[in-house]
Amino acid sequence: MAIRGATLGEEIVLHALIEGAYRGDSAKRGWTHEADLLGGQRTDLAALTEILADPAQTILVHDDGGALNGCVLIVDKGVREGRRIAYLGMLTVRPDLQAGGLGRRLVQHAEAHARGFGADVMEMTVIKQRRELIAWYLRRGYHQTEEERPFPLDDPRFGLPKQRDLVFVVLRKALIAADQTEP
Repeated sequence: MAIRGATLGEEIVLHALIEGAYRGDSAKRGWTHEADLLGGQRTDLAALTEILADPAQTILVHDDGGALNGCVLIVDKGVREGRRIAYLGMLTVRPDLQAGGLGRRLVQHAEAHARGFGADVMEMTVIKQRRELIAWYLRRGYHQTEEERPFPLDDPRFGLPKQRDLVFVVLRKALIAADQTEP
């Protein structure tokens, strides 16, 4: 079992993995899904193809002999306010494998990948109503900022909201300790 970078041509398998973990009845077998908040799609093949073709974006996958059990997206967002920012998204673990440590391993690999391209900070957005998931990230060293960002309520590419009050909260984690940064 290895964690490696996904490649062009794996979009169909990735799409099935992501949709099965985030949407519909299959997602409800796991503890971390959006099926009660959103219907419709989580992503689409075109978006996954764009991600895999973009050198600033990487999807790491957990490959168990050709079967993908999980994935995570890391985006190099560049420098903002003097810090190199990485974005973590689309953390996915097959519902029947959740709560077994794979999500934690994927996040650790994502953080190491981001450090590898010089990121100081990992940032992510989580739907505010997903309190259990926010708590999970807080236990992994992330902190919730005061910043909120709008959820694309009327864009079906991101799902069909079952309630209209969805909003993202921003979580961040320092990837390089203050005593490790260069002056």
